[in-house]
Amino acid sequence: MTYWLCITNRANWEVIKENNIWGVPRRHKNTIAKVKPGDRLVIYLKQERKDKEILEPKIAGIFEVVSEPYEDSKRIFKGHVPNETYPLRVKIKPIKLSELEFKPLIPKLKFITNKKKWSGHLMGKAMREIPEEDYKLIESLL
Repeated sequence: MTYWLCITNRANWEVIKENNIWGVPRRHKNTIAKVKPGDRLVIYLKQERKDKEILEPKIAGIFEVVSEPYEDSKRIFKGHVPNETYPLRVKIKPIKLSELEFKPLIPKLKFITNKKKWSGHLMGKAMREIPEEDYKLIESLL
């Protein structure tokens, strides 16, 4: 089993919960190709600005992958890039849905080696593999 941190925004978090689907842009095809049924996806909501309020980064839930990766261009996700449909997808089922502040976790997470510039470990990625130890820590706190 592989553990993945999946990086998304709050609008797509609603889509993920409603449809039980995780999707990524084509440029991440090599990453999603490694995802297998039984893998766990930890959903990370990135920091966003809503009006004048800063919404801090959070872990929002854990899902189990229940399908092989497949392609579907039906427009359900809300991309930053016009016409981006996140067509490379896997079907998922919820394991735990709960919110957990992310910043207090940073000192304890092994995959974040640079604790001061931690966001660099997530930039430009749709998802990244995380160690089992980090997954178990997040799961125990959710």
